[in-house]
Parts: sequence; C-alpha cells; structure tokens
Amino acid sequence: MATWDDVRELALALPEASEHVSRGGAQWKVHAKGFVWERPLRRADLESLGIAEQQGPVLGAKTEDEAVKLALIAEDPTVFFTTPHFDGYAAVLVHLDRISRRRLGELVAEAWAAVAPARLVAEHFWHEPD
Repeated sequence: MATWDDVRELALALPEASEHVSRGGAQWKVHAKGFVWERPLRRADLESLGIAEQQGPVLGAKTEDEAVKLALIAEDPTVFFTTPHFDGYAAVLVHLDRISRRRLGELVAEAWAAVAPARLVAEHFWHEPD
C-alpha cells in the first residue's frame, strides 16, 4: 500500500512543510511543529501490543485531539493503533503498509492542519477545495 516515498511526497506538498531527521528517523514539520514522523516501535510498545517484533513500517501522525485518535482506531484497528506511550497525547500510530495512498493523503493533510498556523490552514483550504 503506502510507502515512505508517499509520505514524503504528500507531506512536502503542503504549504511550508519541511523534512527533517530526528533520532535516525524522518519527520515532517510545519513552522517547527512535527505533524507526521517515522515511529519505530520500542520495547515497551511491543510488550503493550503483545508482539515480539515490529511488523512493517509505522507512521506517527498528529490528530486534532484524542477523540479523533480514538475514532480513527475504532474506524479501522488493522491500520490505526496506539500504545500507552501516547496516552493523553493527540497522535495516532499507523501501519504504513496497510493504509491506502488516498487515505494516507487525508491523514497527512489532517495532521498538518492540526499543527499549522490557523492563517496557513485557512489559506491552503481556501485555495485547495475538497
């Protein structure tokens, strides 16, 4: 399904987005605020999920709030998930190889809008109709 190249293309197509490397992983920011990032699962994550090793690439994505995160997980728990590390934090984890490019595009745009300045979001969506 989706790849890191897809994430890169979709993220960098958004106004004032930039790519960075942090802790060896790629992340995309707008105005110094991360909105999507590569998120390898840590030992505690694996234990909480009851698995021995990570099964494919994992993307972290900001959400508007925790309610949106929980709604995404309820919508499709085979694609969206969380770990205790993200309790109380408005971000969802995504099995990148299980999400369609189209749905990834929506998720990346929503993550960008969750952290971008309101003026920039308004300008972008004014010029980019649905």
